[in-house]
Amino acid sequence: MLVSAAVCPHPPAIIPAVSRGASGQLDDLRVACTAAVRRLRRAAPDLLVCIGGGRQTRAWSGEAGGTLQPYGVDARFGGALVELPLSLTVAAYLLESVDATNGDAFQAVSPDAAADDCSSLGAELAGRADRVALLVMGDGSARRTRTSPGPFDERAQEFDDGVWKALAAPDPGQLLAIDAELAGELWVSGLQAWQTLAGALGSSPTEWAGQVTYNAAPLGVGYVVIELETR
Repeated sequence: MLVSAAVCPHPPAIIPAVSRGASGQLDDLRVACTAAVRRLRRAAPDLLVCIGGGRQTRAWSGEAGGTLQPYGVDARFGGALVELPLSLTVAAYLLESVDATNGDAFQAVSPDAAADDCSSLGAELAGRADRVALLVMGDGSARRTRTSPGPFDERAQEFDDGVWKALAAPDPGQLLAIDAELAGELWVSGLQAWQTLAGALGSSPTEWAGQVTYNAAPLGVGYVVIELETR
């Protein structure tokens, strides 16, 4: 049963080895993410699952790890099996930065996964143990500003605000109803991870409340950190 969850973004620059201390733009984000992970650990889960986007829907055990070599940095996080996509590599970094331990399982979700499939996966993950915690990795729109990775789109801010509201409520129905085509147009990378979370929340017999601890677009990409706990 799901007992705790946290939503975090996964910019590689959140890792000091990547940013090399050249900018403090992500310092507050890093603090919020590590605080959220600490809260997950304090929930004393029997199973902590990290969820993030990947090329295909695939699961790994806690022995998996990831590398930042594609970003020009010789750094690894997690276990010895270096196969994790970026989203889950950043998750492994956050876990190590808190207590030098890894997650119990990693779950990648394909960008082509339908909402119903994500929901079913989330419910299945939440039922794997008596006490399950989820670390859900996903970025909002990468078209938020004139200096974003993607060209500015005036719809991006409204889209992100709507998603953040649905995550914080939380409202599984609204999350599963997000327009996937629009999310693609706005260069959103977190949709399938958020919809997997929606499935886990929807399967829970308890009520939930979310607290937004970070909400900004320092690199022109929408980043949010939300801590979710039972009421």
